[in-house]
Amino acid sequence: MRSPFQFIVRPRDTKRYDNIRKYGDIDFIVSASQEDHKFSNRYAEVVSTPAGYNGPIKAGDTLIVHHNVFKFYYDMYGRQKSGKSFFHDDLFLLDEDQFFLYKSKDGGWNTHSKYCFVKPAETKTKFISDGASEEHLFGIVRYSNDELRALGVFEGDEVVYEPDVEYEFYVDGERLYRLFTANIAIKINEEERHGL
Repeated sequence: MRSPFQFIVRPRDTKRYDNIRKYGDIDFIVSASQEDHKFSNRYAEVVSTPAGYNGPIKAGDTLIVHHNVFKFYYDMYGRQKSGKSFFHDDLFLLDEDQFFLYKSKDGGWNTHSKYCFVKPAETKTKFISDGASEEHLFGIVRYSNDELRALGVFEGDEVVYEPDVEYEFYVDGERLYRLFTANIAIKINEEERHGL
């Protein structure tokens, strides 16, 4: 089964939510709200690619998807509904702008399209502390993309990004911000870092 234009995916472990944490031998529910976007499952398994698709993503690969893909919501009458991506049973139709990273069965994570991921940088020494544990608008590129690489911005580079664009994800337990290429404002060069 293939869609002409969309990826067919299912949530990892067939769970729409990632709201259970294990503490010792106990499974602990950390959120009971089905509308809490922070605990919607963001990992999808590719069942099939679009009919005309010739890219690197294959059936069986894993995608990091938008938080609304698998979420339930309630309409104005209080009835539980699935979002626009829902297809049938545990299958969902995914547009190309609804996922940001992909991982093949035997490879690492790769960015998709104009998306990149930045790891927030820890606070450096300050004369006046604001109590923050991370530098504001400053991070390290964790997953670059083709557009950024063409501009000389690679994984491991320190960058400054625009305000109010941080979209938080946990990728393999690591907290990252998903940004667009255009959100990267400045690349910090080695000589500039020492001059700060």
